[in-house]
Formats: sequence, structure tokens, C-alpha cells
Amino acid sequence: MIKKYLITFLISMVPIAELRVAVPVGVRFGLKWYYVVLMCMIGNMIPVPFIYFFARKILEWGADKPVIGRFFTWCLKKGHSGGEKLQEKAGRGMFWALLLFVGIPLPGTGAWTGTLAASILELDFKKSIFAVTLGIVLAAAIMTVGSLLGISAISAIK
Repeated sequence: MIKKYLITFLISMVPIAELRVAVPVGVRFGLKWYYVVLMCMIGNMIPVPFIYFFARKILEWGADKPVIGRFFTWCLKKGHSGGEKLQEKAGRGMFWALLLFVGIPLPGTGAWTGTLAASILELDFKKSIFAVTLGIVLAAAIMTVGSLLGISAISAIK
């Protein structure tokens, strides 16, 4: 049982998967959904400050390196252009844009990407972390309801 909780927790920390994958996995494991949600939100938040403070620096450092340079440069350009478009559309509503970007569980969105964008755009740390945290809560709620309804529907079919 502890192994299943640990797997679920670790999945919630992985980029792209995050709690969008971890919550359904935990529910499918038969774990108590309220423990899964809390654990996944905590796991999803752990990397956030590190991403905010170090990811951009690492990308900038690696941009001129032989093997990784092209990929790191591409990440920086993509982050800048995406961030500028987001900022252009959101204007003064960046807090809400970031919250929704993290909170609506779509491919390519989430705490990792949202925090990296906030770092590249040099948004205020406290406001960014608060928006990302609320986004994680929103994503957790959406994924929990979807997971519980999905498990119920599958059980009803059997």
C-alpha cells in the first residue's frame, strides 16, 4: 500500500505528467482519493520554487553548449515567445492567466510550464507561486472529479 502512495507521489512531481496523471493513477490503485489529492498537490508543488529560481539560469547556461545548446535555445525562445503572447493577451490579468494555464488540465500546461513561463517573464515570485498553487488546486479538483466519475462509470459497466 505504501508503495502505491509513493508511486503516486513521485508521478505528481514529474514534468508533463504531474498531478494530471498521478491523481487518476492513485484513484485507480484504489487509494483513498482525499489522501491522493493532498499528496499529489504537495508533490506537484515541491519542484515549483526550484523551477522558478534555477530553470531559466540552467537553460541560459546551456544555450551555448555543443550537445544541448540547440534544445536549450529552443526552450528559451519558445518560453519567451509564449510568455510574450500570454502577457499580450492577458495584460494586467497575468495572475488569472497563469492560474488558468496551470489549472486547466490540457497537454503542455501545468505547474512546471507555468512556473517556467513566470520565471522567463520575470513575474513577481510571490504572486506567481500563489497563482500556480491555486492552479494546482483547480487542476486537482478537475482531475479528482474526472477520476472518480471515470472509475464509477467503469465499475457500473462491469
